[in-house]
Amino acid sequence: MVLGFNHNLMYKGEMFHVQTEDSGVSNPHIITLLYRGGVIICSKKTSYSDILKMDNLEIVVEELMKEQHKDMMRRLKAGEFDEKAFAIKAQLIENYEIPSPEPEADPVAELFGVTAASATSTKSDLSRLFELPGQPSDPPVRSLEKPASAQSSKSVNLDDAILSFFGTHDK
Repeated sequence: MVLGFNHNLMYKGEMFHVQTEDSGVSNPHIITLLYRGGVIICSKKTSYSDILKMDNLEIVVEELMKEQHKDMMRRLKAGEFDEKAFAIKAQLIENYEIPSPEPEADPVAELFGVTAASATSTKSDLSRLFELPGQPSDPPVRSLEKPASAQSSKSVNLDDAILSFFGTHDK
């Protein structure tokens, strides 16, 4: 039993790949795919459910696969897929560098007045969990409480604080 055929073809200076597979009698169809640079340019699927009871099914399916495979290669060489194949700028992505996103402002830190510089200038708070008592540590991270002179006399209820944090004032 033949599971499939694969061929690489050089056409107009570009490499194309033709692949044909049999899905087996439990799912009786033959699929042929034409690729350029990992992009599928064309596919063809043919069912053979109508001939499952043939005595020489394996030989017939293999011949169907060969014909469908050769037909896809002929169609490529005839230029049938030129417009689609060459409109796509196929590139290998193995050397593609994904740019790092710019760090976004931390709304929680802004809410409590902690700047990115002060938060990253010392050890992370997580590392402090592993310090032994009495072990010297970095200078403490700025307190979340504002000094008494800077504190507002206006109190805010919890619902208003939560709603303002999420950017809505509707209750």
